[in-house]
Amino acid sequence: MSHVVEVDSAGTGDWHIGKSPHEGTRKLLDEKQISYAGMKARQVTANDQFDYTTIVCMDNQNYKDVQRVFKQGAGNGSRGKVITFMSLVAGAHVTEVPDPYYTGNFEEVYELVEQGCHALLQQIKQQLS
Repeated sequence: MSHVVEVDSAGTGDWHIGKSPHEGTRKLLDEKQISYAGMKARQVTANDQFDYTTIVCMDNQNYKDVQRVFKQGAGNGSRGKVITFMSLVAGAHVTEVPDPYYTGNFEEVYELVEQGCHALLQQIKQQLS
């Protein structure tokens, strides 16, 4: 579905701009044989609300931060719907994706993200049919 879906990633803070993914993330992605070639951190901008239809936030603080950034750049034509990632996963045991930089549990985060991505993809397919 790469002809229909464009995926990007951005953080709410500026401390990692231009850096590659965290070492723990790279190790896990290497194990799963998932490429991260060329990935560099960027910060969410007000324009993202115009460029993307769905903005998925990993936790409640990110959600609030993204809403604040979008409100500051409010204008006509915003199409971005902001949701929390775990709202995609019915019956999830957590309401926020834990930050693996603090927990060290990159595998748990990978599993949660995989579940959420599958759910989001199902929603997109339903909208297109």
